[in-house]
Amino acid sequence: MIKQITIIGTGLIGGSLALALKQNGFTGRIVGVDRAEIVREALERRFIDAAETDPIAGSRESDVVVLCTPVGGIIDLIERLGPVLGPGVLLTDAGSTKGMVVERARQVFGAAASDRFLAMHPMAGKEISGIAAADATLFQNAVWLVTPLPNQDVRTGVKGEYLGWIERIGARIVTMDAQRHDRLCAWISHLPQMLATALASTLQEEFGDDKELHAIGGRALREMTRIAASPYSMWRDIALTNAPNIEDALQKLEQRLMHVRENLRNPELRTEFEQAQKFRGLTRKD
Repeated sequence: MIKQITIIGTGLIGGSLALALKQNGFTGRIVGVDRAEIVREALERRFIDAAETDPIAGSRESDVVVLCTPVGGIIDLIERLGPVLGPGVLLTDAGSTKGMVVERARQVFGAAASDRFLAMHPMAGKEISGIAAADATLFQNAVWLVTPLPNQDVRTGVKGEYLGWIERIGARIVTMDAQRHDRLCAWISHLPQMLATALASTLQEEFGDDKELHAIGGRALREMTRIAASPYSMWRDIALTNAPNIEDALQKLEQRLMHVRENLRNPELRTEFEQAQKFRGLTRKD
């Protein structure tokens, strides 16, 4: 039975996870690990039961350790924590890319990796980060991706119990291998972020603080640029650890944009709209 969970990184994802667990019946102890001012706030707001700034100290006596830092931090923490965690402790993560994370876990844990580590990624978030944005309902009806190691049974022992808690906070478990995860996420998450960032950056360069532009910019502009507010500190590591897939997606989008530009004055543009509408018909939930 899981009696204590350590969450390393108590910002949006880690803070929301702690809140969600508490509000959905977890009565064990939750230890938060982060910078002193962040865990102090988490403790004051009763997101966590104990606060630490050192990951190793914060992981003592825990049954599950969840890494909710940017991906580069996750990779480093696997290296640091792997050798000091007890053999019965489950180390898991919430990183946005999985290939390098899984590979590092296999290097650190060796033959025991399938028992010691579970790679995960909640498909939930906001364009703002930090503990102030934490929300106990963040994961309700969200997909929580699991990328198992070869032949790993994710429903046994502590792994299965932890997944049960993930489902209890409202998330839906979807399993796929790490390579497919990174390719799909490059298209459905990383490409939209880069597109929004490029669009907002171009608008800033072209119009600066033009009050008229901001005054007349409607819903389409707000929706297209909303996630441009996302922090570089998180996306830097995503770009570094999934560069080939993001580069491929960007290149294909560039080719498509060129095709659209070349067909602005002829009926071929209609084909682009029809194809786009076909995709929206497959994905629309309203």
